[in-house]
Amino acid sequence: MNYKVSRLMGACAIAALSTAATAETITIATVNNGDMIRMQGYTDDFTAKTGHEVEWVTLEENVLRQRVTTDISTKGGSFDITTIGMYEAPIWGANGWLIPLDGLSEEYDVDDILPAMRSGLSHDGTLYAAPFYGESSMVMYRTDLMEKAGLEMPDAPTWDFIREAAAAMTDRDNEINGVCLRGKAGWGEGGAFITVTANSFGARWFDEDWNAQFDQPEWANALNFYVDLMSEFGPPGYATNGFNENLSLFQQGKCGMWIDATVAASFVTSPDDSTVADKVGFALAPDTGLGKRANWLWAWALAIPGGTQKEEAAKQFIEWATSKDYIELVAAKEGWANVPPGARTSLYENPDYQAVPFAQTTLDSINAADPTNPTVKPVPYVGIQFVAIPEFAGIATEVSQEFSAVYAGQQTVEEALAKAQALTNDAMEAAGYR
Repeated sequence: MNYKVSRLMGACAIAALSTAATAETITIATVNNGDMIRMQGYTDDFTAKTGHEVEWVTLEENVLRQRVTTDISTKGGSFDITTIGMYEAPIWGANGWLIPLDGLSEEYDVDDILPAMRSGLSHDGTLYAAPFYGESSMVMYRTDLMEKAGLEMPDAPTWDFIREAAAAMTDRDNEINGVCLRGKAGWGEGGAFITVTANSFGARWFDEDWNAQFDQPEWANALNFYVDLMSEFGPPGYATNGFNENLSLFQQGKCGMWIDATVAASFVTSPDDSTVADKVGFALAPDTGLGKRANWLWAWALAIPGGTQKEEAAKQFIEWATSKDYIELVAAKEGWANVPPGARTSLYENPDYQAVPFAQTTLDSINAADPTNPTVKPVPYVGIQFVAIPEFAGIATEVSQEFSAVYAGQQTVEEALAKAQALTNDAMEAAGYR
């Protein structure tokens, strides 16, 4: 099917859904990431096809999670669509807090969603959120600085190589940090990054009996390595840096390497936004030789809260925003490098997208992430950068705050790990796991 015919069929399908419906105004809560902001710029296309208007509530990641969790758990009805991820979708779906995404049109092609994304956003085989984009994590690095240092980035580096390269690329006189990594408190911010780092060092959140493992040497090894790496070669104030802060630093040419979400690749290689757009290479997230890399699996996805009164209009928006046609719309306007990645199989079968420099590394990173087997030692949970139990968000937020206090020089690694051990075990005992 050619591009024009495909676009026409998609437009007709969405228009057909809305002909019998009254035009609505739907409210969408979303995160302030670049791809989500880009989507807002194309909302007129959706309105033209359906008649529905859209109001956006765009929030910083930690704030979004707090607002959405409160609203959806109480069925407050503030939002008709919320932006959530693989942690929330199956848990909230099981709780009856989300409307199932069944009955989507044949043209939408649910089966085209990458299996890892579809599985992570479902409960008991029912899809509760549709991925706007999917991601893992990978190394983004300055090819010019790597060459200047006399080093060559392996396709699959170790943490020892990352440290060696960070030392060689750091240039304090010119405000170039060898490596930029997350330190910001929040289970999905710095908490996510230190968890996957710890996975690669052989650590785990819990043993098979749900006992916290922060008193084990693997966690001490991981956290000490991270603190030493960032203290010597990271940016000042890294304790408050999350995804957006490090993206800005990298785009300004102030990072030799950045290990973070694969979705960032389009922003660091955009000539309009990045001063180093033509000097960026990509590699898999690092490991320590134990068989697990420091990469996660995530999707920022769109879901419909049970409290909405505008279910049909919300479903139409989700079909529009996460469809093949939306991908083609962005490609036609901004180029294939800027389409939302990591969600659909057909995208990675498209020769135009295969030519994008980071496409294959992104797919390889996603495929290397296994939420059912996330750690070196066995665990009783599913999830890589999170533990898929309802209590995790609260526990991990507190743990991440203790770690950020270490990054800020307010306590030692040993003190933070002891506090993490105690508060995690206390919470798990109160919840009945132990």
